[in-house]
Amino acid sequence: MKMVTIKDVAARAGVSPKTVSRVINGEDHVRPEIRDAVQKVVAELNYRPNAFARSLSSSRSYLLGLFIDDPVSGYAADVQHGALLRCRERSYHLVVEPVELQRQGWEDHVRGSISSLRLDGAIIAPPICDDARLLDLFVQIGIPHVLIAPSTEPKNSGAVWMDDRRAAHEMTQHLIAQGHRRIGFIQGPLSHSASGRREEGFRAAMGEAGVTVDESAVLRGDFTFRSGLELGETLLDLPDALTAIFASNDDMALGVLITAMKRGIAVPEQLSISGFDDVATSRAAWPQITTIRQPKAEMAAAAVDILTDPGFRKQRVGQAPRLMLPHELITRGSTGKAP
Repeated sequence: MKMVTIKDVAARAGVSPKTVSRVINGEDHVRPEIRDAVQKVVAELNYRPNAFARSLSSSRSYLLGLFIDDPVSGYAADVQHGALLRCRERSYHLVVEPVELQRQGWEDHVRGSISSLRLDGAIIAPPICDDARLLDLFVQIGIPHVLIAPSTEPKNSGAVWMDDRRAAHEMTQHLIAQGHRRIGFIQGPLSHSASGRREEGFRAAMGEAGVTVDESAVLRGDFTFRSGLELGETLLDLPDALTAIFASNDDMALGVLITAMKRGIAVPEQLSISGFDDVATSRAAWPQITTIRQPKAEMAAAAVDILTDPGFRKQRVGQAPRLMLPHELITRGSTGKAP
Protein backbone atom coordinates (compact mmCIF):
# COMPACT_ATOMS: atom_id res chain seq x y z
CA MET A 1 0.00 0.00 0.00
CA LYS A 2 1.46 3.35 -1.09
CA MET A 3 2.19 5.81 1.73
CA VAL A 4 0.27 9.08 1.50
CA THR A 5 2.57 12.08 1.06
CA ILE A 6 2.16 15.78 1.61
CA LYS A 7 2.01 16.17 -2.19
CA ASP A 8 -1.00 13.85 -2.32
CA VAL A 9 -2.78 15.98 0.26
CA ALA A 10 -1.90 19.18 -1.59
CA ALA A 11 -3.14 17.81 -4.92
CA ARG A 12 -6.47 16.64 -3.44
CA ALA A 13 -7.01 19.96 -1.62
CA GLY A 14 -5.92 22.08 -4.59
CA VAL A 15 -3.21 23.92 -2.67
CA SER A 16 0.58 23.93 -2.51
CA PRO A 17 2.57 21.52 -0.26
CA LYS A 18 3.78 24.60 1.63
CA THR A 19 0.18 25.51 2.51
CA VAL A 20 -0.44 21.96 3.74
CA SER A 21 2.67 22.25 5.88
CA ARG A 22 1.45 25.54 7.37
CA VAL A 23 -1.92 24.00 8.27
CA ILE A 24 -0.36 20.89 9.86
CA ASN A 25 2.06 23.00 11.88
CA GLY A 26 -0.69 25.34 13.07
CA GLU A 27 0.93 28.40 11.51
CA ASP A 28 -0.82 31.69 10.92
CA HIS A 29 -1.65 33.35 7.58
CA VAL A 30 -3.90 30.57 6.27
CA ARG A 31 -7.48 31.47 5.38
CA PRO A 32 -10.08 29.57 7.48
CA GLU A 33 -11.72 28.00 4.43
CA ILE A 34 -8.35 26.76 3.14
CA ARG A 35 -7.42 25.40 6.59
CA ASP A 36 -10.74 23.53 6.81
CA ALA A 37 -10.32 22.07 3.32
CA VAL A 38 -6.79 20.82 4.04
CA GLN A 39 -7.77 19.34 7.41
CA LYS A 40 -10.66 17.53 5.74
CA VAL A 41 -8.32 15.97 3.15
CA VAL A 42 -5.79 15.05 5.83
CA ALA A 43 -8.54 13.13 7.65
CA GLU A 44 -9.87 11.52 4.46
CA LEU A 45 -6.43 10.28 3.39
CA ASN A 46 -5.38 9.45 6.98
CA TYR A 47 -2.18 11.40 6.35
CA ARG A 48 0.51 11.22 9.05
CA PRO A 49 3.46 13.61 8.66
CA ASN A 50 6.94 12.12 8.88
CA ALA A 51 8.20 13.46 12.22
CA PHE A 52 11.87 12.93 11.29
CA ALA A 53 11.52 14.82 8.02
CA ARG A 54 9.62 17.63 9.72
CA SER A 55 12.31 18.04 12.37
CA LEU A 56 15.06 18.14 9.74
CA SER A 57 13.28 20.87 7.79
CA SER A 58 12.78 23.10 10.84
CA SER A 59 14.25 23.91 14.23
CA ARG A 60 11.47 21.98 15.95
CA SER A 61 11.38 18.31 16.99
CA TYR A 62 7.57 17.95 17.20
CA LEU A 63 8.14 16.13 20.48
CA LEU A 64 6.43 17.02 23.77
CA GLY A 65 7.53 15.66 27.11
CA LEU A 66 5.21 14.58 29.91
CA PHE A 67 7.09 14.88 33.21
CA ILE A 68 5.40 12.92 36.00
CA ASP A 69 6.45 11.35 39.29
CA ASP A 70 4.46 8.08 39.10
CA PRO A 71 3.82 7.00 35.50
CA VAL A 72 2.05 3.75 36.45
CA SER A 73 -0.75 5.17 38.62
CA GLY A 74 -4.37 5.27 37.45
CA TYR A 75 -4.22 9.07 37.43
CA ALA A 76 -1.08 9.03 35.27
CA ALA A 77 -2.62 6.57 32.81
CA ASP A 78 -5.54 8.93 32.12
CA VAL A 79 -3.22 11.94 31.78
CA GLN A 80 -0.95 10.06 29.36
CA HIS A 81 -3.91 8.85 27.31
CA GLY A 82 -5.34 12.36 26.94
CA ALA A 83 -1.98 13.87 25.98
CA LEU A 84 -1.16 11.04 23.58
CA LEU A 85 -4.42 11.27 21.64
CA ARG A 86 -4.20 15.05 21.31
CA CYS A 87 -0.56 14.84 20.21
CA ARG A 88 -1.59 12.41 17.52
CA GLU A 89 -4.28 14.83 16.33
CA ARG A 90 -1.69 17.63 16.24
CA SER A 91 0.89 15.44 14.47
CA TYR A 92 3.21 15.54 17.47
CA HIS A 93 4.76 12.73 19.48
CA LEU A 94 4.75 12.31 23.26
CA VAL A 95 7.63 11.17 25.46
CA VAL A 96 6.92 10.23 29.10
CA GLU A 97 9.71 11.19 31.49
CA PRO A 98 9.49 9.95 35.11
CA VAL A 99 10.98 12.39 37.62
CA GLU A 100 11.90 11.29 41.15
CA LEU A 101 12.76 14.46 43.03
CA GLN A 102 13.98 12.42 45.98
CA ARG A 103 16.80 10.84 43.98
CA GLN A 104 20.19 12.43 43.59
CA GLY A 105 20.95 13.77 40.15
CA TRP A 106 17.36 14.36 39.07
CA GLU A 107 18.35 17.78 37.70
CA ASP A 108 20.91 16.20 35.35
CA HIS A 109 18.32 13.64 34.26
CA VAL A 110 15.80 16.35 33.35
CA ARG A 111 18.41 18.49 31.58
CA GLY A 112 19.64 15.46 29.65
CA SER A 113 16.14 14.46 28.57
CA ILE A 114 15.30 17.94 27.30
CA SER A 115 18.57 18.41 25.40
CA SER A 116 18.85 14.92 23.90
CA LEU A 117 15.23 14.82 22.77
CA ARG A 118 15.10 18.47 21.67
CA LEU A 119 11.66 18.82 23.21
CA ASP A 120 9.41 21.55 21.86
CA GLY A 121 7.50 21.76 25.13
CA ALA A 122 6.71 20.03 28.39
CA ILE A 123 3.65 19.07 30.41
CA ILE A 124 4.33 18.84 34.14
CA ALA A 125 1.86 16.83 36.21
CA PRO A 126 1.17 17.00 39.95
CA PRO A 127 2.69 16.89 42.49
CA ILE A 128 6.02 17.81 40.87
CA CYS A 129 4.37 20.77 39.11
CA ASP A 130 4.60 22.57 42.50
CA ASP A 131 8.33 22.06 42.98
CA ALA A 132 10.06 25.44 42.58
CA ARG A 133 13.43 23.83 41.76
CA LEU A 134 11.98 21.91 38.83
CA LEU A 135 10.05 24.89 37.48
CA ASP A 136 13.13 27.13 37.75
CA LEU A 137 15.04 24.55 35.74
CA PHE A 138 12.52 24.71 32.88
CA VAL A 139 12.65 28.51 32.96
CA GLN A 140 16.47 28.49 32.86
CA ILE A 141 16.52 26.10 29.91
CA GLY A 142 13.87 28.17 28.19
CA ILE A 143 11.47 25.40 27.27
CA PRO A 144 7.74 26.24 27.10
CA HIS A 145 5.79 24.29 29.72
CA VAL A 146 2.25 23.87 30.99
CA LEU A 147 1.35 22.75 34.51
CA ILE A 148 -1.55 20.45 35.34
CA ALA A 149 -3.35 21.33 38.60
CA PRO A 150 -0.68 23.52 40.24
CA SER A 151 -1.28 24.87 43.77
CA THR A 152 -0.91 28.50 42.73
CA GLU A 153 -1.14 30.49 39.53
CA PRO A 154 2.28 30.22 37.84
CA LYS A 155 4.20 33.22 36.55
CA ASN A 156 6.19 31.65 33.74
CA SER A 157 4.00 28.91 32.32
CA GLY A 158 0.55 27.93 31.17
CA ALA A 159 -1.72 26.01 33.55
CA VAL A 160 -4.81 23.81 33.45
CA TRP A 161 -6.95 23.20 36.56
CA MET A 162 -10.16 21.86 37.95
CA ASP A 163 -11.78 23.19 41.13
CA ASP A 164 -10.84 20.54 43.72
CA ARG A 165 -12.30 22.50 46.62
CA ARG A 166 -15.68 22.95 44.99
CA ALA A 167 -15.76 19.31 43.87
CA ALA A 168 -15.07 18.01 47.40
CA HIS A 169 -17.68 20.44 48.72
CA GLU A 170 -20.26 18.98 46.33
CA MET A 171 -19.40 15.40 47.30
CA THR A 172 -19.77 16.23 51.01
CA GLN A 173 -23.09 17.95 50.34
CA HIS A 174 -24.23 14.81 48.53
CA LEU A 175 -23.46 12.67 51.59
CA ILE A 176 -25.13 15.15 53.94
CA ALA A 177 -28.23 15.22 51.73
CA GLN A 178 -28.44 11.44 52.17
CA GLY A 179 -28.75 11.97 55.92
CA HIS A 180 -25.13 11.29 56.87
CA ARG A 181 -23.68 13.21 59.81
CA ARG A 182 -20.96 10.84 61.04
CA ILE A 183 -18.66 11.25 58.04
CA GLY A 184 -15.00 10.24 58.02
CA PHE A 185 -12.50 11.84 55.67
CA ILE A 186 -9.22 10.41 54.36
CA GLN A 187 -6.83 13.18 53.36
CA GLY A 188 -4.27 12.94 50.58
CA PRO A 189 -0.51 13.39 51.03
CA LEU A 190 0.87 16.82 51.91
CA SER A 191 3.02 16.70 48.75
CA HIS A 192 -0.11 17.06 46.60
CA SER A 193 -1.59 20.55 46.75
CA ALA A 194 -4.98 19.13 45.70
CA SER A 195 -5.13 17.28 49.03
CA GLY A 196 -5.50 20.52 50.96
CA ARG A 197 -8.10 21.93 48.58
CA ARG A 198 -10.21 18.78 48.84
CA GLU A 199 -10.08 18.87 52.63
CA GLU A 200 -11.07 22.54 52.59
CA GLY A 201 -14.13 21.66 50.52
CA PHE A 202 -15.09 18.85 52.90
CA ARG A 203 -14.77 21.03 56.00
CA ALA A 204 -16.62 23.95 54.39
CA ALA A 205 -19.62 21.81 53.46
CA MET A 206 -19.74 20.24 56.92
CA GLY A 207 -19.61 23.67 58.55
CA GLU A 208 -22.31 25.12 56.32
CA ALA A 209 -24.60 22.22 57.24
CA GLY A 210 -23.90 22.69 60.94
CA VAL A 211 -22.26 19.27 61.17
CA THR A 212 -19.28 18.92 63.52
CA VAL A 213 -16.17 17.30 62.06
CA ASP A 214 -14.86 14.53 64.31
CA GLU A 215 -11.09 15.08 64.11
CA SER A 216 -10.46 11.45 65.08
CA ALA A 217 -12.22 10.51 61.84
CA VAL A 218 -9.94 12.68 59.66
CA LEU A 219 -6.81 10.70 58.75
CA ARG A 220 -3.84 11.25 56.43
CA GLY A 221 -3.44 8.81 53.53
CA ASP A 222 -1.00 8.75 50.62
CA PHE A 223 -3.35 8.17 47.66
CA THR A 224 -2.50 4.43 47.58
CA PHE A 225 -4.81 1.42 47.85
CA ARG A 226 -2.80 0.13 50.81
CA SER A 227 -3.32 3.31 52.80
CA GLY A 228 -7.05 3.00 52.15
CA LEU A 229 -7.01 -0.54 53.55
CA GLU A 230 -5.09 0.49 56.66
CA LEU A 231 -6.97 3.69 57.40
CA GLY A 232 -10.27 1.97 56.71
CA GLU A 233 -9.47 -0.38 59.60
CA THR A 234 -8.81 2.58 61.89
CA LEU A 235 -11.98 4.42 60.91
CA LEU A 236 -14.16 1.36 61.25
CA ASP A 237 -12.74 0.74 64.74
CA LEU A 238 -14.00 4.10 66.05
CA PRO A 239 -16.37 3.62 69.01
CA ASP A 240 -18.97 5.96 67.51
CA ALA A 241 -19.63 4.26 64.17
CA LEU A 242 -19.37 6.26 60.96
CA THR A 243 -22.12 6.06 58.38
CA ALA A 244 -20.00 7.44 55.51
CA ILE A 245 -16.34 7.74 54.55
CA PHE A 246 -15.13 10.18 51.91
CA ALA A 247 -11.67 9.24 50.64
CA SER A 248 -9.92 11.95 48.66
CA ASN A 249 -9.00 9.61 45.82
CA ASP A 250 -10.45 6.42 44.34
CA ASP A 251 -7.57 4.09 45.18
CA MET A 252 -8.01 4.85 48.89
CA ALA A 253 -11.79 4.58 48.56
CA LEU A 254 -11.34 1.11 47.07
CA GLY A 255 -9.15 0.15 50.03
CA VAL A 256 -11.90 1.25 52.43
CA LEU A 257 -14.47 -0.70 50.41
CA ILE A 258 -12.42 -3.91 50.60
CA THR A 259 -11.91 -3.43 54.36
CA ALA A 260 -15.65 -2.98 54.88
CA MET A 261 -16.40 -6.12 52.85
CA LYS A 262 -13.88 -8.14 54.88
CA ARG A 263 -15.73 -7.09 58.03
CA GLY A 264 -19.11 -7.99 56.61
CA ILE A 265 -20.28 -4.36 56.54
CA ALA A 266 -22.88 -3.86 53.82
CA VAL A 267 -22.15 -1.02 51.39
CA PRO A 268 -24.12 1.23 51.08
CA GLU A 269 -26.79 -0.11 53.47
CA GLN A 270 -24.58 0.24 56.56
CA LEU A 271 -21.74 2.39 55.24
CA SER A 272 -21.48 4.78 52.29
CA ILE A 273 -18.08 5.20 50.62
CA SER A 274 -17.09 7.86 48.10
CA GLY A 275 -13.89 8.69 46.28
CA PHE A 276 -12.39 11.25 43.92
CA ASP A 277 -10.89 11.10 40.38
CA ASP A 278 -13.06 8.50 38.55
CA VAL A 279 -10.18 6.19 37.66
CA ALA A 280 -10.88 2.75 36.18
CA THR A 281 -10.84 1.00 39.56
CA SER A 282 -13.83 3.04 40.72
CA ARG A 283 -15.87 1.45 37.94
CA ALA A 284 -14.40 -2.04 38.31
CA ALA A 285 -15.33 -2.32 42.01
CA TRP A 286 -18.63 -3.71 43.24
CA PRO A 287 -20.57 -1.75 44.17
CA GLN A 288 -19.11 0.83 41.84
CA ILE A 289 -17.73 3.83 43.70
CA THR A 290 -19.46 7.20 43.83
CA THR A 291 -16.79 9.70 42.87
CA ILE A 292 -15.83 13.03 41.33
CA ARG A 293 -14.95 12.78 37.69
CA GLN A 294 -11.77 14.77 37.35
CA PRO A 295 -11.15 15.76 33.70
CA LYS A 296 -7.63 14.28 33.71
CA ALA A 297 -7.44 13.38 30.04
CA GLU A 298 -9.08 16.66 29.05
CA MET A 299 -6.59 18.67 31.12
CA ALA A 300 -3.69 16.88 29.43
CA ALA A 301 -5.23 17.46 25.99
CA ALA A 302 -5.70 21.15 26.80
CA ALA A 303 -2.04 21.34 27.82
CA VAL A 304 -1.06 19.94 24.40
CA ASP A 305 -3.32 22.50 22.71
CA ILE A 306 -1.55 25.31 24.56
CA LEU A 307 1.96 24.03 23.76
CA THR A 308 1.22 23.48 20.07
CA ASP A 309 -0.39 26.90 19.62
CA PRO A 310 2.10 29.03 17.66
CA GLY A 311 0.99 32.08 19.62
CA PHE A 312 1.95 30.52 22.97
CA ARG A 313 5.67 31.01 22.40
CA LYS A 314 5.17 34.67 21.58
CA GLN A 315 3.27 35.53 24.75
CA ARG A 316 4.94 37.47 27.49
CA VAL A 317 5.35 36.28 31.06
CA GLY A 318 2.03 36.43 32.86
CA GLN A 319 0.01 36.14 29.64
CA ALA A 320 0.11 32.35 29.22
CA PRO A 321 -3.29 30.64 29.15
CA ARG A 322 -4.87 29.50 32.41
CA LEU A 323 -7.81 27.14 31.91
CA MET A 324 -10.32 25.83 34.48
CA LEU A 325 -12.11 22.69 33.27
CA PRO A 326 -15.38 21.36 34.74
CA HIS A 327 -15.73 18.33 37.02
CA GLU A 328 -18.73 16.06 37.55
CA LEU A 329 -20.15 14.24 40.57
CA ILE A 330 -20.81 10.62 39.55
CA THR A 331 -23.32 8.87 41.81
CA ARG A 332 -22.96 5.09 41.88
CA GLY A 333 -23.84 2.18 44.12
CA SER A 334 -21.37 2.78 46.97
CA THR A 335 -23.41 5.60 48.51
CA GLY A 336 -26.97 5.65 49.79
CA LYS A 337 -29.14 6.95 52.58
CA ALA A 338 -27.76 6.93 56.10
CA PRO A 339 -28.91 3.91 58.14
